This record gives sequence, structure tokens and C-alpha cells, in this order.
Amino acid sequence: MGKRLSVLQVGKFYPPEVGGLETHLELLCAGLARDVEVSVVVANRGRRTVTEQMAGLPVTRAAPWANLFGAPLCPGMIGQIRRSKADIVHLHLPNPGAVMAYLLSGRQGLLVATWHSDTIRQKRLGRLFAPIEGRLLDRCAALIASSPAYVESSPVLSARRGLCRVIPYGIAPERFAEPNEPAVAELRRRYGPRIVLAVGRMVYYKGFQHLIRAMTSVEATLVLVGDGPLRTSLEKLVEEFDLEKRVVLAGRASNEQLAALYHACDVFVLPSVARSEAFGIVQTEAMACGKPVINTRVNSGVGFVSVDGETGISVPPADPAALAAAINRLLEDDALRRRMGEAAASRVREHFSAVRMVERTLELYREVATVQTADGG
Repeated sequence: MGKRLSVLQVGKFYPPEVGGLETHLELLCAGLARDVEVSVVVANRGRRTVTEQMAGLPVTRAAPWANLFGAPLCPGMIGQIRRSKADIVHLHLPNPGAVMAYLLSGRQGLLVATWHSDTIRQKRLGRLFAPIEGRLLDRCAALIASSPAYVESSPVLSARRGLCRVIPYGIAPERFAEPNEPAVAELRRRYGPRIVLAVGRMVYYKGFQHLIRAMTSVEATLVLVGDGPLRTSLEKLVEEFDLEKRVVLAGRASNEQLAALYHACDVFVLPSVARSEAFGIVQTEAMACGKPVINTRVNSGVGFVSVDGETGISVPPADPAALAAAINRLLEDDALRRRMGEAAASRVREHFSAVRMVERTLELYREVATVQTADGG
């Protein structure tokens, strides 16, 4: 039996930090650990470097020195990468701090990167950093993208199509399979009889302001789960439109509470307005619970996850009237809602399970390792 592959995962943060990419990294590492020796290096929120065991995996949180384009710059990450004996380093990008750390480490050997999103807001700074980032990307044996649509729509990925491998984000569908019936019944009693659900950080690209405006034309309760810098402005918008009885800003929710909300709702909405929403993992969670999704036609992988006319309805971004029309259509048509919800659950099982994500990632690792061996690397 040959030596097990070893992989160093380099990300921005790691749970208990909250976020879709953090959750993705944790799920990926946990799945890979069955077949691969996994270690993790990320930034720390605190001022010192710490190493701890997280579910049996060594996780080093490097002390931040400064921010580079909004990302933590951690000098200690340079040594962590340089000293690592891993067969493969797997970077999660964009992350200027990790790019700099890798290049300064002098590391040679196999490099794989997951390209989670283009730089959308900081375009000028992104252009300045692009040549440095390009040096790293050109060293990669493979670039992982979450959808075919994102490969085609991303200037970074489309210029490197030959390196790209599509591996969609996965979730653990079984986590959502068995609803907590008492909790679901309580939520329906509290918010019913018709519940619209949205989940995410309250940041510009989520487009929650347009969904709140849409609720002026919808006879239902919107439960908006999450928190973030735009919470105060969203609260003011609810007051401005006199929607206190129709819109609930529920704050953060635990995994158990969120699963119950997915099962309790009638329709899930992802009203994103920018390509910063590269995939929309929350769509897959709602779909796993058999719920139809209303999303927007942003030029990213969002529409690849939930397909217009099959697992839900896609509308133009930043269009409250279109959102309201789609919500009302699904709320008023039980058969359509049920049919799309069943198709959504089936699509998650087939394409977006954590097991498939891990299997495809492991296949890629073995592929690039085999090529290197064949090339005499």
C-alpha cells in the first residue's frame, strides 16, 4: 500500500469563524481526512499564532500583521508553507495575503487553487495585484471552479480554461433530511401560514433591500436570517415601508434552527445583485429540504445551482416587482411548488453532495500527483 497523500489547505479563516467559505473548507477537510493527511493554515483574529486540533485536524491560525486589499496579511504563514512537508498545497482564493505568503515562502512542488470568486468591488486594487496573483496561478497544476458558468464568466478562469476543473460545492444532505417536526410546527405557528425565507450576511451583493421592497406586494412573512453591516439600513427600510408585520430580521441561527426554517418555509429566495455571489451555497441547503428557489440572473454560477423553470424561478437582479411576481406565483400554485421542490432535492443529491465534492477533489489530487510522478517531478 503506497504512502498516503498529504495536503496543506491554506484559507482565509476557519470555523468557528462564520461564513460560507469557512463552512466549505471545514466540510472539505473533514471528508478528505479519510484518505489524505490534511493540515490547515489560516489567519487568526487574535494577535498571536496558535495551533489547535479541530475534529482531529491540525489547524494553525497565523497572527495577522496588516490587511492587504481587505485580506489579512500574516507573515507567520510564510514559514508555515515553507516548512510544510505536504505533497500538495491547496490555496483558497482570492486571498492576497495567502498569495504573498506562498510566493515569499519559496515553496516548490504541487500547487492547486480553488477560485471562489473574482475581485468585484476593489477593481482598481485588483488590477494592481493581478500580475502578482497571475504569477501564482501560472504555477498551479489545476484551478478548481464551482461551476462551468463561473469558468466562462470569470476573466481570470476563462484565460486559463485548460487548468480549470469544475467541482461544485457540496453539502451534507442528510443534515437536512429529517426535520425537527416540533420545531417546524412552532415556526409555522409563529410565522405562517405562508413563509418566505432568505439567508445570508447583510452585505451589498445579497440584494436584501430589493426583497424587502418586494414584500410590499406579497401576502406572506419574510424571515431574513443573518447579520452584517447593512442590518441597520434594512431595519430602517422595513419601518419605511411599514412592513414590521411581514418582515422579520431574525439574526443569526444555529445549524439546527436553520434546518427547521428551511423545512418550515414555502419558498426560498436568493436576491443577489452582483457576481460576488459566485454560487450561493444556501440555495443547496434549501433545495435539500425540498424547497423551490427564487434566484437572480447574476452573471455567475447562481443559476447553475438552481435552474430556472426546473428547481425554481430566476428573475433579473435588483427588481423588486419581478421578485414579488415569482414569490406570488409559487405561493399560489401548490403543485408547481411541490414539483420544483422535489426536483430541487433530487438535483442536490445528484450534483451537490459533500461526498461527491470530496471524491472529485481527491481524484484531482491523485491526477496531478500522477502527472508529476510521470514527468519525473
